Amino acid sequence: MNTSTFTHRRRVTTGLLLAFALPGAAWAQAYPAKPITFVVPFAAGSATDQLARALGQSVTSDTKQAVVVDNKAGASGMLAAQNVAKSAPDGYTVLITTNTTHAANEHLYKKLSYDPVKDFAPVTALGKGSQVMVVNVNSPYKTVGDVLAKAKAEPGKLAFGSGSSSSRVAGELFKQMAGVELLHVPYKSNPLAITDLLGGQIDLMITDTSTGVPQVKGGKLRALGVSTMQRTALLPDVPTIDEAGVKGYDMGYWFAAYVPAGTPAPVVQKLRELLVKGTASESAKTFFANSGSVPFTTTPEGLAKFQAGETEKWGRVIKAAGIEAE
Repeated sequence: MNTSTFTHRRRVTTGLLLAFALPGAAWAQAYPAKPITFVVPFAAGSATDQLARALGQSVTSDTKQAVVVDNKAGASGMLAAQNVAKSAPDGYTVLITTNTTHAANEHLYKKLSYDPVKDFAPVTALGKGSQVMVVNVNSPYKTVGDVLAKAKAEPGKLAFGSGSSSSRVAGELFKQMAGVELLHVPYKSNPLAITDLLGGQIDLMITDTSTGVPQVKGGKLRALGVSTMQRTALLPDVPTIDEAGVKGYDMGYWFAAYVPAGTPAPVVQKLRELLVKGTASESAKTFFANSGSVPFTTTPEGLAKFQAGETEKWGRVIKAAGIEAE
């Protein structure tokens, strides 16, 4: 080994040792010192992707560091979650995700390539969204009450479609809380289910607002009820399913940010501050307004507690529905 090579390696080693020896405050003060990668479990153009890009704009504006959005779609978010779980715990690889990877998957799959609790440090929740119960505009059902009456009179005759875990579980929870029996028809995506709903092959579905609202506003579908406890600004005259008679019904979806377990707490806190500020940025406001979702932020501890409650809730509904883990 020549002298210059030895000197270079010694400098690199010394630099790494000094970096890891930095006290927490210094970590936070230096962060971010290079571009950050936001890993998204879904395809470009998805709601999660749109939110990640909106937040990325804000973080770049505040820190002058680039934010790269890396879409790792597939396997119900497991590819992205595994990627982040195995990344360096330094705050430069961030999972911008939803309840799919951190509440539902452990109940839907026998084996996960990541542990949604042990492999991650929670940063903050980012937002909440609602779903909407829709029927064909020519359907005889004008209200949630009409659906309930038909379902009780003829158990198992009404068919509901779903093309996502959120949509499926929302329908199953409706059945459980209303005490009715509906026939479930699975689809690979919600838009495919919407196509059959428009064609009369199924009777109803509970879908995300991003998919359902355009069809409602286009006069092709009728909205009967919103899945969360608050109405959506996109359909202000549509009651919640709770208001419509199924008291206590609440099944929306949420966004949150996580980093690999072991990321220094001061870095987590600095990242949280950047993301919370980002949810109030103009780009994020536009996203929330267009998607019918709302900002929802927490402390890291608050997200851990919220996630635990949601995981238990999703597990309870999935188990009661008799959905077998794949």
